Amino acid sequence: MSTEPSAPPALAPIAERVAAPAHLPLPEVDGLVWRSLTLADAPALFALTAAVEEHDQHPFRTSLEETEEMFEGEWRDLARDTLVGLDADGEPRAYASVDTRPGDASVVRAFVQGAVHPRWRGRGVGRQVLAWSTGRARQLLAASGKELPARIAGYVQDGDAPECRLFEAAGYTANRYYSTLRRDLSLPVPEVALGDGLRVVPWSPELDEATRLAHNDAFRDHWGSEPATPESWVHGRSMFAPEWSVLVVDDDAPDGVAPRASTGGGPVVAGYLLSGRYEQDWPVAGYSSGYTETLGVRREYRGRRIALALLSAGMTAYQAGGVEYAELDVDTENPSGAHGLYASLGYEKKDGSRMYSIEL
Repeated sequence: MSTEPSAPPALAPIAERVAAPAHLPLPEVDGLVWRSLTLADAPALFALTAAVEEHDQHPFRTSLEETEEMFEGEWRDLARDTLVGLDADGEPRAYASVDTRPGDASVVRAFVQGAVHPRWRGRGVGRQVLAWSTGRARQLLAASGKELPARIAGYVQDGDAPECRLFEAAGYTANRYYSTLRRDLSLPVPEVALGDGLRVVPWSPELDEATRLAHNDAFRDHWGSEPATPESWVHGRSMFAPEWSVLVVDDDAPDGVAPRASTGGGPVVAGYLLSGRYEQDWPVAGYSSGYTETLGVRREYRGRRIALALLSAGMTAYQAGGVEYAELDVDTENPSGAHGLYASLGYEKKDGSRMYSIEL
């Protein structure tokens, strides 16, 4: 009997699998007029988002700068990928946005997000907005031309039962779960020694491209991760905290191990920790924090205490910044053993979220 693994079943053409609708009907809601979003809508959309997050008791608040980032990206087509429902006074009461990212190489993805003002709920607005978003996501996936597995995805906070029911009724399944962890910075931070030419250095613009390449290598075995292109890598940095971001570089790496920071013989970026500063969240949380956006170590450098050194350096930077906690989010099925690492450093779960998706 053959022991060779069976080949995965052949995929049908992506246009056939995603079944993109030819036409997207606008929601029909008495009192709301629908159009695309523009950058001029950012302040009003920020106010809508704030009302929703306060009513739904989300553990965070979206800033105006983050709201404006939704309109950025050379790949975005706001006229076709966004929708807003305006009341008689011209105020947004519901919105939808569908986004794809360049660079998807193993799974082509479309992400849906949106919200309905608390006073406009119970009228079928959310159901119709999500139906529009899902239809537009199918169109984007079909137009990608990538004959790959496809996914439509959206994120929901744990405990938000109405939104969970909304996604489930639309045919989405919760298939990935994430935990927000925090660590009290009044506790001692371990000192971690690195040898063999490795050293911790501050993040700098000169090392950012090498950091992107390190990120793509570090996350190529993580579920749901796709390569970051230069344009998508720098997108969404309004809350970026360079003073809290650190790298581990290898000055002694032989040529060819990994791309160097420059063609002039710069160091190899072996690992990185990039941080964000979300001061708008602190009053909601009741404490100040430094947030670890992304942590990664190149595959060939694993097992050398680099992640531990990065977390230690990050927490030390947060302490120097005068904040009370370190925070981060982790996939509960992360294959790298990250949960054990974080627990060993004193991180504890604060809250969580889940990803709903349609796999195509």
